[in-house]
Amino acid sequence: MKERELAPALAATAALLAAVPENRDALYLRARAQRLSGATAAALATLTELERLYPRFSRLHEERGLCHVVLKEAPQAIGALLKAVNINPALPASWSMLEGLYRMTGQAANAAAAAAHVATLKQLPPEVVAATALFSDGELAPAEELIRAFLLKNGHQVEAMRLLARIGTEREVLDDAQLLLEGVLDLAPDYHAARADYVRVLNERHLYREAQQQALKLFAADRANRDFRILLALTCVGLGQHERAIGLYRELLSGATQREDLHLSIAHSLKTLGRTAGAIAEYRAAANARPDFGDAYWSLANLKTYRFEEREVAAMRAAEASPATPAVDRYHLCFALGKALEDREQFAESFRYYERGNALKRAAGRYRPELLELNTRRQIEVCTSELFARRAGAGAPAADPIFIVGLPRSGSTLIEQILASHSGVEGTHELADLPRIVAELPGREASTDESRYPAMLAQLSGDDFRRLGEKYLADTRAYRTGRPHFIDKMPNNFRHIGLIHLMLPQATIIDARREPMACCFGNLKQLFAKGQEFTYGIEDIARYYRTYLELMRHWDAVLPGRVLRVQHEDLVDDLEGNVRRILEHCGLAFEPSCVEFYKTERSVRTASSEQVRQPIYREGLDQWRHYEPWLEPLRTALGDALTRYRD
Repeated sequence: MKERELAPALAATAALLAAVPENRDALYLRARAQRLSGATAAALATLTELERLYPRFSRLHEERGLCHVVLKEAPQAIGALLKAVNINPALPASWSMLEGLYRMTGQAANAAAAAAHVATLKQLPPEVVAATALFSDGELAPAEELIRAFLLKNGHQVEAMRLLARIGTEREVLDDAQLLLEGVLDLAPDYHAARADYVRVLNERHLYREAQQQALKLFAADRANRDFRILLALTCVGLGQHERAIGLYRELLSGATQREDLHLSIAHSLKTLGRTAGAIAEYRAAANARPDFGDAYWSLANLKTYRFEEREVAAMRAAEASPATPAVDRYHLCFALGKALEDREQFAESFRYYERGNALKRAAGRYRPELLELNTRRQIEVCTSELFARRAGAGAPAADPIFIVGLPRSGSTLIEQILASHSGVEGTHELADLPRIVAELPGREASTDESRYPAMLAQLSGDDFRRLGEKYLADTRAYRTGRPHFIDKMPNNFRHIGLIHLMLPQATIIDARREPMACCFGNLKQLFAKGQEFTYGIEDIARYYRTYLELMRHWDAVLPGRVLRVQHEDLVDDLEGNVRRILEHCGLAFEPSCVEFYKTERSVRTASSEQVRQPIYREGLDQWRHYEPWLEPLRTALGDALTRYRD
C-alpha cells in the first residue's frame, strides 16, 4: 500500500481475509486499495462489512468519506468524516478534508472550526497526536506505551497527562486517573475538557459530592454547554437528587438531535422515584427514537411488572436478528426478549434468549473466578479469631450503619425496604464507599500488581481501623437526612465482613440468603447495569455461590452471632415473625409500617424496585422451575450447596 502497488495489495488482503475474515486491519487496507484502484463501490461494500464488525473504528468512517469525495457526494462525505472525527479527534486528514468540503459548500463557520482543529493538531507533539488516535480506536496498550515514553522524556505536558488519565479511566485504574487529572488542573485550571474528565472519574468513583462541585464550576463557566449540563445531572443522580436531574434532562431535550439517551435517563430517575407510568412513557420514547436501542427495551423488562405488546416483541425480534445491531444492543434485546417470552410462558424460547444474552455479555467481559477464590482463601487465612481478639475495641464506635450483604437477587431489596419503612432508618442504595476504601488501602507487592489486601489487615493498628471507620461514616454522610441508622445494601460486601467488624464493630450486618437454584437462575436472567460479571454463565454463578457459602461459614465461625442470616423463603412464609427478628437484631422497636413496607414512598434503585412496592407474594419463589429442563448443568455445578445453604 505504501508503494501504491495496488494489485498485489488487493491479492494480499484477499489471502488474509480468507484466513481471518473478521480482521479489522485487513478489511481496512482492502477498502483503501479498492478506492485507490477506482473500485469505489467495492470499497464502500467492504467498509459496510467493516462497520458491522467494528462500528467505532474511526478510520473506516474517514475512508468512507474519501470514497464519497471520489463520487462527488459532498453531504455524504461530510457526514462520514464528521463521524470519524467525533470518534477520533486526532485525524488531521479528516479535518483538512472537512475544511475543504465546508468551503466548497459555502459553510464558512464550519470551515473555520475545522481549520482550527487542524491548527490545534499541528501545535501538539506528534507523539501525543499519534497516541490519541490509537486510544480513540481502542488500542490502549500501544497508546499507553507511546504516551508514557513521551512523558518520561518531556516531563509534564497537560495534553499527554490528560490522555494517560483517559487511558487509566478506560482500564478502570481510577485512582491514578484522578491524580493525573488533578495534576492537569493544577497546571491548567481553565482546561474545561480536563475538568469534565475529572467529573467523570469522580462519578465513577462514587465521589458524588466532589463531582458535583466540579460540575458546577463547568456549568458556571458555560451554561449553554450541553455536555456540562449532562455531567451535572449525573452528579444529581448519584446524590439522589432525581427531581433536579429530571429538570436538567428535560431542558436538554429541546434541540437534541439524539434524544434516546435523554429519554432513558429521565425514565431511570422516574423509576427510582416510583413514578412508574411516567417511566414507561419515557422508556417507550427512547425505543421509538432508536428502534434497536436495546437498553430501552431491557429497562422496560427490568421493571418486572411491565408486559410487552405484540408489536414491541416483533420489533425486538427484528432488531436482535439484524446484522447491523451493535453487540451491546443485541444482548440487551436478548435479555428483554427472555423476560417477554417468560411472561408469555414460552419458556423454551425464553431460555434460548437468556442463554444467548449471557453468552454475548460474558464474551464482552473479563471475569476471572480464580481471583475471587484466591481472595476468599486469604480472607480465611488472615481474618482469624485471634486477629479479632487482638483488635477488640478497635474501630469507630458508631452503630449507624446496617449492612445487608449476600448475592444479588437474594431478597436484599425486600429487607432494605422493610428496614427503610422504620422511622429510625435511612434507606440509601448500594453504596460503593466500602469497596472504595478496600481499593485505596495502601500497598502493592513489589514484584507483582497483587494487592496486599487482606493480608495487611493483620498489620493495621486499632487507630488505623478507627480512622477507616470514621472515613466511611464521613463519606456516606451525603446520603443521609438525619435518621439514626442508614442502610448500605452493596451485596458484595460479604467479602469484607472482617474489615467491617474491625472498623465499625457496632455496625449491624444482615446476610440475605436465597435457595441456590432460585438465586442463581435469578442472576442468570438479570442484566446488571454494571459489575456482577460472575452472573453471566452457569459455571461462574455456581462457583460464586459456593465461594459465598464458604466465606460466610468462616465469618460465622470466627465472629459467632455477628451476622443475622435471613432466609428469603422464610421471610416470605412468615413476614411479621421475621420482621420482628430483623428489627430486634438491629436494636429497633417494632413498627407496623415495616410489615406494610410496600406503602413506603422512597427512591429504590435496584432491579427489584417495582416488586418491593407491592405486597409480598409467594409465587415468585419457584419461578425457576419453569426452566428446570435446561438447568441440570446448574444443579450439577452447585453440588452440595443445594443442601448446605441452610447450614
